[in-house]
Amino acid sequence: MFKNTPFEAIAKTMSESATNINPAAMQDAIKPLQDNLKAWGDLAQAQAQAAQASITETVESIKSAKDPQTAFETLKASAEAGMAMFAKNLKDATALSVDQFHTGVDALEKSHPAPEAFASVGKNLKAAASTAESTLNTMLEKGAAAAAAVNPEAKAKKAR
Repeated sequence: MFKNTPFEAIAKTMSESATNINPAAMQDAIKPLQDNLKAWGDLAQAQAQAAQASITETVESIKSAKDPQTAFETLKASAEAGMAMFAKNLKDATALSVDQFHTGVDALEKSHPAPEAFASVGKNLKAAASTAESTLNTMLEKGAAAAAAVNPEAKAKKAR
């Protein structure tokens, strides 16, 4: 029935293996992936809701502005809030990524044929991911501090 072509070899392997499939084991294997996807979905939903609320608040504030200066101040405050929200969202996404990476390394170590040999590699991988997260957080904090230190009124006075 089966010849020695790659497609038929794959089909043969699949048909022979079909009787060995354990649905409960498959569900257990897929659960971490489902949990990770749910965590990303929850994070994205929370961030989208926060952004929508911020935009709605800005639009309502601009609608009620009586003069151009008030509208400008509203836009300025909205931009500052948007940058703070961006930094928070980036930190949250990075924290989730690093947490899931650590969990993946732990799972790999647990299933590794020689877990004690992989332990130091896993520890270094996790430390590197944590260092990257810390570096990003530091850069975001320094960037926010630098942006807050900018004083447009002082620049305008110097330009005159």
